[in-house]
Amino acid sequence: MTEGVFYPVTKFMDQRQFECVVNNMQLITGEVYTIPIVFDVSKQTAREMLRHERVKLEFMNEFVGYLYPDSFFEPNRTASAEKIFGTCDSSHPGVCSFMNLEQVFVSGSVDLIRPIETSLRRSSLTPEKTRDLFKEKGWNRVTGFQTRNIPHRAHEYLLRLALESSDGLFIQPLLGKKKSGDFTAEAILSCYQELVTEFLPTDRVVLGSLSTKMRYAGPREAIFHALIRKNYGCTDFIIGRDQAGVGHWYGKYEAQQLAKILESSLGIRILALEGPYHCSKCDAIVTENTCSSKHHAFRHEISGSYIRKVLSSGEVPDSRFIRPEIVKALEGISIFVE
Repeated sequence: MTEGVFYPVTKFMDQRQFECVVNNMQLITGEVYTIPIVFDVSKQTAREMLRHERVKLEFMNEFVGYLYPDSFFEPNRTASAEKIFGTCDSSHPGVCSFMNLEQVFVSGSVDLIRPIETSLRRSSLTPEKTRDLFKEKGWNRVTGFQTRNIPHRAHEYLLRLALESSDGLFIQPLLGKKKSGDFTAEAILSCYQELVTEFLPTDRVVLGSLSTKMRYAGPREAIFHALIRKNYGCTDFIIGRDQAGVGHWYGKYEAQQLAKILESSLGIRILALEGPYHCSKCDAIVTENTCSSKHHAFRHEISGSYIRKVLSSGEVPDSRFIRPEIVKALEGISIFVE
């Protein structure tokens, strides 16, 4: 937040801002914003915070900065979840996480005294750094790509397609908190480093990372991810099949439909791309727009869910769906979030 990742949000939201985002998908100042940014504490902690103008923030028992609390509120969790996620069913991982937040939300600004150091920070770039980097490279059109999975052949198809119409590509995997069974941050970074170094034009690709948590909020989160990449200097953002979705909670292209409604107000172009698949007749990665065959018998869908299922069973994934070199990059590291 202090680095401008969530701009124009610069502080944890108060009740009025929270409700405006939840109910209207915009800030009180009118800008499109689809996911609330909150800081949750227990009731006891909230009572203690009332006595202080600022409170210390710690990460892994290390002092990192201060929070200046200015208001406290308890939201209607069920009604809010229904709006944010399209459901209040606790079997939805995003809903479950939201409903289990502490009782009180605290509004306030943050003063980060020292950066939070983690083993993955080496891959982290601030919005200011990426904007400067794109400028140095002379890139005017930069396409952003969001993922929480390791790269498979369908991802590659989208990345190469974006490179055809952009000066550069910013690949920024989300490495924050995710649900059990998702790929670990180490697995994602290792595989993307292999892909970028060995199979993409390194002079036209920047690999970074995003440390915010995954909400699994489908269409709303897809827009949220686009707004974040705008802050990083991207002019375009890829929204593909079931972007930021989970299970069968959202329609295949529901995120694209919301993006189409909001795009004129986003300040970033949306590349609404069909979900690629492998066609055994074409013997290639294709989309419905590029495949000659309309028979589903030839179609093999490629998804993060499929790759996770195959790898977790100990099988070797089909090389038509994911490069063997990418799978090899997983050797010796923890692959799945426990």
